Amino acid sequence: MFTKTNNAEEISVHIRWMIRRDLPEVLEIEAESFEFPWFEEDFIRARKQRNCIMMVTEYESKIVGFMIYELHKNYIHIPNFAVSCQFRRLGVGSQMIAKLIAKLESSKKSKITLGIRETNLPAQLFFRENGFKAVSVLHNHYSDTSEDVYLFEFKHF
Repeated sequence: MFTKTNNAEEISVHIRWMIRRDLPEVLEIEAESFEFPWFEEDFIRARKQRNCIMMVTEYESKIVGFMIYELHKNYIHIPNFAVSCQFRRLGVGSQMIAKLIAKLESSKKSKITLGIRETNLPAQLFFRENGFKAVSVLHNHYSDTSEDVYLFEFKHF
């Protein structure tokens, strides 16, 4: 389902629905992961969307990652995805992507999309390692910066 490009030991994680009390740990991961992090209000707004699914990833009862995805008619879009710094390169993110790809395969949706800032090279490399391809460039996509965003896509055939 995915390819590993390093020799680090992979840990096994549990992926479950995000609940309200997970938010403090999720906000910590968000703040350590992004130059322009989401605020609590952004997570609450996303949670209220009917097509939005919020998941957390646990290792030994500690939240080590999360993903937020939106279900659209023909595709799944990921507006937010992060793994705690100390748990990166241990297979956590790849397990989350594998779960999302399995969801794609069991639905009538044909692809998964997400935007990655041009300066976020680690994320670009991670998603490429997991079968995503950059398909276009979005200019002036974010209001907080003028940097471009690469639209990445995973296609299910």
